[in-house]
Amino acid sequence: GQALEVNQEVNCVTDFIHGCEDQLQKLKKQKEKGLLYGIPISIKDHINCKGHISSGGMVKFLGRVKEEDSVIVQVLKHQGGIPFVKTNIPQTMINYDCSNPIFGQTLNPLNPQKSPGGSSGGEGALIAGGGSILGIGSDVAGSIRLPSSFCGICGLKPTGNRIRPSSNPVTRPALPGCSDRPLFAVTGMLGPMARDVDSLALCMKALLCQEMFQLDPTVPPIPFDEQVRLHGAPRLPGLHLPS
Repeated sequence: GQALEVNQEVNCVTDFIHGCEDQLQKLKKQKEKGLLYGIPISIKDHINCKGHISSGGMVKFLGRVKEEDSVIVQVLKHQGGIPFVKTNIPQTMINYDCSNPIFGQTLNPLNPQKSPGGSSGGEGALIAGGGSILGIGSDVAGSIRLPSSFCGICGLKPTGNRIRPSSNPVTRPALPGCSDRPLFAVTGMLGPMARDVDSLALCMKALLCQEMFQLDPTVPPIPFDEQVRLHGAPRLPGLHLPS
């Protein structure tokens, strides 16, 4: 309900993920709930969800309904998360605003005269407006970091190849000539967006699990390290940094 209210004000949601309520009812019957049990999670438009389109803000993709969830959506569900809406992006996602000819302009909930940033602008606007507590965006050159800054929330672009967009072809760049290959200078990553850092850490901990490593063997099988987050990485023996 809150997501609908925020959407009416700032136009940030592109689709409601049908089946999310049935998913929650099934989860209630499971013994193992997962780290994200029952948490509604918003998903950036271009990330595949079964039975929905991934438009990238372009008309050419409107008729292409996806037959399966992307790896990250599968892992979120495995951890008990409930993907419930998809959120707006700029056309082609190569823009720091958030507007396209299909779904129109998304506004900043803190100031409707301003942009929410892009390309994960729908995520930034929905979370900042109170319509979602956790979302998944993507970032090559600021697409999580800019809307997080513009909308006053927290976001993380993980290290390259940590949570790979190439887990599903539709999360790859939509323009000919773009690439997300490991040799490409700047790799695009999927990452969490939320209203506090603890939520980002919980999401990363949930995503970097055995399910992720099995579904996408190209992801290094390195679990989330809570001690490094809290206390920082240990210094190497004999390493003396200048003061």
